[in-house]
Amino acid sequence: MSAPASAPSVRLPEGGAITEVAGIRVGHHTDPRRPTGCTVILAEGGAVAGVDVRGAAPGTRETDLLAPTNLVEQVHAVLLAGGSAFGLDAAGGVMRWLEERGIGHPAGPARVPIVPAAILFDLGVGDHRIRPDAAAGYAAAQAASAQAPAQGSVGAGAGATVGKLHGLHRAMKGGIGTASVRVGGITVGAIVAVNAVGDVIDPTTGRLVAGLRSADGRRLEGTTPALLRGEFPAALQAGMATTIGCVATDAALTKAQAQKVAQMAHDGLARTIDPVHTLFDGDTLFALATGRSGLSGNPSALGALAAAVTAAAVLQAVRQAGPLRGPGLPDLPCAADFHSL
Repeated sequence: MSAPASAPSVRLPEGGAITEVAGIRVGHHTDPRRPTGCTVILAEGGAVAGVDVRGAAPGTRETDLLAPTNLVEQVHAVLLAGGSAFGLDAAGGVMRWLEERGIGHPAGPARVPIVPAAILFDLGVGDHRIRPDAAAGYAAAQAASAQAPAQGSVGAGAGATVGKLHGLHRAMKGGIGTASVRVGGITVGAIVAVNAVGDVIDPTTGRLVAGLRSADGRRLEGTTPALLRGEFPAALQAGMATTIGCVATDAALTKAQAQKVAQMAHDGLARTIDPVHTLFDGDTLFALATGRSGLSGNPSALGALAAAVTAAAVLQAVRQAGPLRGPGLPDLPCAADFHSL
């Protein structure tokens, strides 16, 4: 297998994880029966949150609540899940885990945990009747820790794929990745589950890392080059892909500022996914601000850093992914099959 030549471009943060942001813990649940799962980002003590939904086929929960004009100021967790809209059920398990610990928004005699969520489509990989449910969400919350989370073909990235212009048979394995950077006493991190119609490109080299393969499957061909040749998708349907993720900082932000950071974080997707935000994707990014650093953040600067760590997390997602093989599964290579990583 061969990979295309490279061309230099920009620099990105190297290494790190979203859990380096004080107050953030991450847990995965990966279903052992087929490649699907969910990932929970817990905000200890709550976090101010924003969201930006940029794709045209989103599957989300509690996103309206995050509008700056709406009441609730903090969320307690964010859920990323496979399973298409069915995967939103996993948020109920995260809520139950939080409720058992007395965590939630005061509402009369109860505390209601606030758990925004977004899902990606992986029902074409294995038995579509198996998808994340409340038990999966509970297990992911139970597994959450401040350690650097596993990356690649785990959690919400277990069934993720990329390069689907001509369907799964010419696609490659996607996954979930994380990255962080610390500047001026403030940490910004990201975790992203990459399941795009488009390809993943390393903006530091211009190199195609994972994406559409040639008809014989042995070369990386690229989606935009195929489109420029007049190869248009014939069988794709809205919602058949979607990249979802969360950025976080230990700076203090308002809800409006957190929303701006989420918006700017999408620039990281645009740098690394080509094409992005299509009719077939429901690309959604959340932003969390824990305020644990005690420093107020400049939203524009934090948004720029969020874009950088988002781009780095996208690259990690496909570089850490393994191939997809097994009974009843499409035979899909991973980035390591084409590159020496």
